[in-house]
Order: sequence, then structure tokens, then C-alpha cells
Amino acid sequence: MQIEMLKCKLHMAAVTQAELWYDGSCAIDQDLVELAGLREFEKIDIYNVSNGERFHTYVILAERGSGIISMNGAAARRVQVGDRIIIASYAQMTEQEADSFLPKLVYLDENNRVERSSNTIPVQLAEA
Repeated sequence: MQIEMLKCKLHMAAVTQAELWYDGSCAIDQDLVELAGLREFEKIDIYNVSNGERFHTYVILAERGSGIISMNGAAARRVQVGDRIIIASYAQMTEQEADSFLPKLVYLDENNRVERSSNTIPVQLAEA
């Protein structure tokens, strides 16, 4: 049986551009693409923390070291510059592969600089 698991994410990225008339996609700083283990033209999900929008698009490369996160084409209508988003990718694998798989989780600040990276998320505790 195949199951779908979180492969990687860029957590709390800040949208730097929204280009309606550019090829539809999400341009991401090439350093961030590589750090997260994404690939050019890979399908991604975008979760807009600022407004609740959720949609799919794909990765294109932005200038290395630029911090660019640009929503392009129709996706530009789902964000505003400055919105904080989560960019996630998923992979299908067998249950046996999933038993030892660890996702790449990259946490960004408001300038799209890496705060930390991890491959686990702490267990959520009940509120007191």
C-alpha cells in the first residue's frame, strides 16, 4: 500500500512579490529550494496563514540568496505581499519507507532567512 507523507516544508515564508502576468507558479529562492529538498517544477501546496487560502501550484527558481517568494499568475490573486505562508510538498511511499522517513522542515523569519531546520515536530500538548 502507498501512503502520502509530508516530504518537506518552508514554514512561515513571507511573500515578497505577487506577479499576476508572470508564468503561473511560485518562484522560490534557489537556496531555499535546495535546503528544503524541493525540485524545479515540483507540485506544492500553499497554505496562506494570513488569510486562510489553500491552493496548489509548482516551483520555479528565483535568484539564489535573494529571499524571493513570489506568487505568479492566478496564485498572485490568493496572496498579498507580506503574507506569511507555508509551502509544503508530499511524497508517496510504502508504509515500510514511511517508518524511517523524516521530512525536511525549514523555519523562516519575516525576511525569509532560515531560523532553524528540523525533521520532527514536537507533540502538541493540551492547553492548561
